[in-house]
Amino acid sequence: MKKASVSLPELFLMAGTRVALGMGIGLLLSERLSREARRGAGCALLGVGALTTIPLAMDLIGNFRETAEE
Repeated sequence: MKKASVSLPELFLMAGTRVALGMGIGLLLSERLSREARRGAGCALLGVGALTTIPLAMDLIGNFRETAEE
């Protein structure tokens, strides 16, 4: 079994990126805001969620490798 240690701040950061990604997708699919406002906010949240996930995922993969080598 592979294990990786993740600090509490890292865990909260990962959860926050998932929230931003989900909210962005939700705004893009909802119909309560005007089309322009919905599209702008949705794309911004989707972009922030996706772009901040990349370094976190790379860090987590690095933690898996370090744990496996020990």
